Formats: sequence, C-alpha cells, structure tokens
Amino acid sequence: VQLVESGGGLVQAGGSLRLSCAASGFAFSLYTIGWYRQAPGEQRELVASISGSGTTNYGLSVKGRTAISRDNAKNTVYLQMSSLTPGDTAVYYCSARLFSNVYWGQGAQVTVSS
Repeated sequence: VQLVESGGGLVQAGGSLRLSCAASGFAFSLYTIGWYRQAPGEQRELVASISGSGTTNYGLSVKGRTAISRDNAKNTVYLQMSSLTPGDTAVYYCSARLFSNVYWGQGAQVTVSS
C-alpha cells in the first residue's frame, strides 16, 4: 500500500496550490480519501475528504476556498486550495479509509509566506 503526496512547497500568501495523492496497492475506488494537515505544535486536522461515490466534506477553516476531487482511473486525489494564508502552513497528509483499514502517506510540506 502506498500513498504518495506531491505538489507541496513554498507559496506566497494569496496564492494557490494543488496537491496530489497517488495511491496504489488497494481498492482505491472503494476508499474515502482525506487530506489532513498538521502544523507544528498543533493537532492534525481534517482539510477535506471525498468518499468513493464522490461525497465531499470540508474543514471549517478551508471551506469555500478548497476543492477536493478524485480520478479513480488514475488512483489519484487532488486538493486545490486558494487564498492561502500563513495559517495554512503545515504538513499535509493523504489518508485512505475503509472501515477499519486506514492508510497514511508520508506528508508534503506546504509553507505560505507573508
């Protein structure tokens, strides 16, 4: 099982980014895929999730400026974020969940400069 995040890096405040999560080794289309983030000294929090059928859920802090989508043919989930602020600086993790099966990626650093 692998979840590989990409697309992180340094972004200026007000900018946007797109993160990708490429999955392999499990029945991707059945799983709910979530993006979580963790800033230094903070708890990990949900950014957004998308079920296998496409139902989406967003964290309050990013709602309205974030979109999650998936391409089951490519086993990939995307996270599009805009109007970034330094408060969005964190390590962003991709997670796959189906019942008691939960997998995590290694994370991608996103740093938003003011």
